[in-house]
Amino acid sequence: MTDFAQSWTLSRQRFVDEIKDLSDAQLQWRMHPGSLSIGQMALHVAGVEVSFSSQLLGIELDAERARLRKAATDGVVNDKPFPWEDSQITALLVSESLSGSKAMVEPVLTDPSAQILEKQLQSALGPVITGQGALARLGFHSAYHQGQAYLMKTSPAFPKA
Repeated sequence: MTDFAQSWTLSRQRFVDEIKDLSDAQLQWRMHPGSLSIGQMALHVAGVEVSFSSQLLGIELDAERARLRKAATDGVVNDKPFPWEDSQITALLVSESLSGSKAMVEPVLTDPSAQILEKQLQSALGPVITGQGALARLGFHSAYHQGQAYLMKTSPAFPKA
């Protein structure tokens, strides 16, 4: 297992553990207007994983995964609408999206070839990076959002289960 995979496995599992028992209402709740909900964060995490892995592997995405890939950027780092309406963000959608993106990206993280590490791709924030840069970003990305989710869950206004 690579260092990339070890960091990603730890941080991603902590993110999943933080959100796994949340209700649809809790996943859809916003701390304030314009902020992401925890459900949107989860779909964004999955979207970045799909984006990076599809670019690194050079694979075409079906309509469902293409929509998920949009969550890497749309409504998060640009002014386009998020790919799902709030009411569509459910615990089932979040769980299935995270499971599907994990299946795509885990093999890349675990045993990347030299070609994958050197490949050029576009990051969710826009700059062109290498595969090595993508894998490094994946190692901490879910931890960033796990911290946000934790803070949201500790808000006095967070919906009760």
